[in-house]
Amino acid sequence: MEIELANRQTVRRILAHFALRAQKKWGQNFLIRPAVVADIAAAAGVGPGDRVLEIGPGIGTLTQGLARTGAAVTAIELDRRLVEVLAETLAAYPEVRIVSGDVLQTDVGALMEGQPFAVAANLPYYITTPILMYLLESRLPLTRLVLMMQREVAQRITAVPGSKNAGAITMAVQYRTQARMLFDVPPSSFMPAPEVMSTVVELVPRPAPPIAVADERLLFRLVKAAFANRRKVYRNNLKALYDGAAADAMLAAAGLDGNRRGETFTWEEWRRLTEAAHAYASK
Repeated sequence: MEIELANRQTVRRILAHFALRAQKKWGQNFLIRPAVVADIAAAAGVGPGDRVLEIGPGIGTLTQGLARTGAAVTAIELDRRLVEVLAETLAAYPEVRIVSGDVLQTDVGALMEGQPFAVAANLPYYITTPILMYLLESRLPLTRLVLMMQREVAQRITAVPGSKNAGAITMAVQYRTQARMLFDVPPSSFMPAPEVMSTVVELVPRPAPPIAVADERLLFRLVKAAFANRRKVYRNNLKALYDGAAADAMLAAAGLDGNRRGETFTWEEWRRLTEAAHAYASK
């Protein structure tokens, strides 16, 4: 008989059996709502013949939901104690592969054998952004990412550029993907319950970025400067990277008013500024 892992009593029994407690330092909050698990698995859009990567499977609640789709699941778990737990809780699912390690230290492309794959995960909230950017910057053959994260982070990632919630992470994620919030998950859906509301976000990789620039690294140096001090006009923030004369020359070449705040720039304006900075550096 298959045991439903996303269940408060089941989670309690598993933790007691292995003499474990959820580790706050690793953001361990275990899902106890089967409907939430099913909704995330459905949003991942995977089925037989597909590959899906999960990060931080915990005791296997979401992993079980992904396995039920028939997809081949690879789950990376940092906590070595939980690798032993997963070997038992997911024993009925031969299509699940458990990998012990830190995703940030893992060659994910090699792990997934260079094949296209989706990502579905309840990301540890303390390290959501580094994991997300590692996946997006590694040029992996991603088909879709369905990620649960703190609602505040989800709002920043999906914000409209130029809005008050937008930041450097907004630009970095939306340069590479189309992002949207799917649904909220209240604290009562977890054990132990976190202190914040969670949100599931869908990220679909773009076939091409919204703008074409000669130097992506330079683009994001300029973007980060805009949000280093949001109260400053962009010219003053840009002077952290270049002297005043150079900053003025770049802004003029790009046709931009340096007295605007960088958070208000459009993608096209960022393109012009990046090209102006690139041309200046090439002199």
